[in-house]
Amino acid sequence: MIEARNIDKTFGEHHVLKNVSCNFDKGKTNLIIGQSGSGKTVLMKCLVGLFEVDQGTVMYNNRNFTRMNFEQRKTLRREIGMLFQGGALFDSMNVEQNVMFPLNMFTNQLLEEKRERVNFVLNRVNLENVNRLMPSELSGGMRKRVAIARAIAMNPQYLFCDEPNSGLDPQTSGVIDHLIQEITLEYNITTIVNTHDMNSVLSIGDSVAFIYKGELWWQGDKETILDTENPELNEFVFGTELTSRLKK
Repeated sequence: MIEARNIDKTFGEHHVLKNVSCNFDKGKTNLIIGQSGSGKTVLMKCLVGLFEVDQGTVMYNNRNFTRMNFEQRKTLRREIGMLFQGGALFDSMNVEQNVMFPLNMFTNQLLEEKRERVNFVLNRVNLENVNRLMPSELSGGMRKRVAIARAIAMNPQYLFCDEPNSGLDPQTSGVIDHLIQEITLEYNITTIVNTHDMNSVLSIGDSVAFIYKGELWWQGDKETILDTENPELNEFVFGTELTSRLKK
């Protein structure tokens, strides 16, 4: 579990996060949603330490991440996998080298051991015989699956996904969503997905946190999100008029 407790974050005079508290449970796909500029991306970056919080605490399974020093955070980050928006593969490396990158950085495994792990995670995301291909030779969906393979190469306890469906068609987006959900359940990890894609919310949203103007405005799941009386959430999901029709 990851816990955000009373998180505040400002940039100059811009108060981006205002006393945000929410839990992200193990073995579930935890989604953060909100309009552009709502603070959802800043919240995710605070959770992984890319931004330091001004006030509040981030806890990883009762470990106080906020108070950790550099070396302690470095150790914890070995338990974290990150799927960046767009995949963020290294263009100068082939698929195998991309997936092997965190193993080279954080382990002392032999080359054959690392190759065995690379092949295992590539097979897990339904990619075979692509080791020597360059990112430019892959489709958008394949690049995202390679990025997922890299994110789980270290067998993480925590997985962060920033807009995983960005730039993908609806069918491919569904494949990526269900792959993330399957991996979450299979490895019983804490997965946090930052998204504005309502198809993802209604498909894999085990827990959903709606951030509105820097505040936690609503939290629930895909089963209850259409039944809320929260007008700001209704407007975000479908627009108030369409949501009213769905409820009838």
